Amino acid sequence: MSMLKKIIPCLDIKDGRVVKGVQFVNLRDAGDPVELAAHYEKEGADELVFLDIAATNEGRETMLDVVREVAEQISIPFTVGGGIRTVEAMKAVIDAGADKVSIGSAAMSHPALIREGANVIGSERLVIAIDGKYVHDANTWRVFIHGGKTSTEKSVVDWAKEVVSLGAGEILLTSMDRDGEKRGYDLDMTKAVTDAVHVPVTASGGAGTIEHFYDAFTLANATGALAASIFHFKETSISAVKEALKKRGVPLS
Repeated sequence: MSMLKKIIPCLDIKDGRVVKGVQFVNLRDAGDPVELAAHYEKEGADELVFLDIAATNEGRETMLDVVREVAEQISIPFTVGGGIRTVEAMKAVIDAGADKVSIGSAAMSHPALIREGANVIGSERLVIAIDGKYVHDANTWRVFIHGGKTSTEKSVVDWAKEVVSLGAGEILLTSMDRDGEKRGYDLDMTKAVTDAVHVPVTASGGAGTIEHFYDAFTLANATGALAASIFHFKETSISAVKEALKKRGVPLS
């Protein structure tokens, strides 16, 4: 039985507002997180992801306030990530009302955090965010950390297998090459990861048309497809995407 597919809007939060950029730069304001969350739930989003992209210490409390407000407004599951480096921080986010926690750079610099987090909040609540970029010299996708600024020696596929073996319940896979570019998800990278692990993988980076969602689900076998720009700036709607996918036989949540 194939897993039900999910459409997941992503809200990047900076100073309590939603922003969106291209390849991680040139941010524009896209609105209030609580209003957008409520709007996306009405539209039919299956889940939401909130990323605190300026996760400085000052940003932390702001973010927990946002999490609490969002939790009061919506009933669909939502994941929170950005600057979470300790099990205490994971618990704080869950206690504030999030359903899942996403960690990226911290998992890479401290892999034991994955096992500790899975033990404390449960594997099913622990999402590992992997930012991947194709490196020609290495002839593979490499993992980048620190918001895409730092390259690591790890291949995306090896790291995906490793995080799952440590207890991660889900992978959020972003293509840095495609982020904000609207020319489609990186299907090769996504398929390489979905073939390598048995947990749900959400494709991220590059959604520009309804066809792109279809490809992520049918060609790359992603469980979820995450998008930001095309929803925030009303280029299409979640309901339109879901209607088109249903017509084409994609099993949606």
